[in-house]
Amino acid sequence: MANVNIRVEDSLKSEAEKIFSELGLSMSAATNAYYKQVVRYRGIPFELRVSEPFYSEENQAHIQKAINDYETGKSKPVVKTFAELEDMADE
Repeated sequence: MANVNIRVEDSLKSEAEKIFSELGLSMSAATNAYYKQVVRYRGIPFELRVSEPFYSEENQAHIQKAINDYETGKSKPVVKTFAELEDMADE
């Protein structure tokens, strides 16, 4: 079996270890699971992005349009009471 030495920020390692512990995994088992996914996926097993999708040009344009529609009166907020929302859920 091979040994792997990597440098990781202390806080990141600590947070990851807490999550792995909750899952019943050691750091070694979690790392092995990651490597197995890389091999199975034949690449990084998750999407790598430059930025969060919330900040994408497309989403920002959609949000700006919604704001403009509201400010020009093209759309209005929907205001419902909790009881009205419960009635809608029962339909």
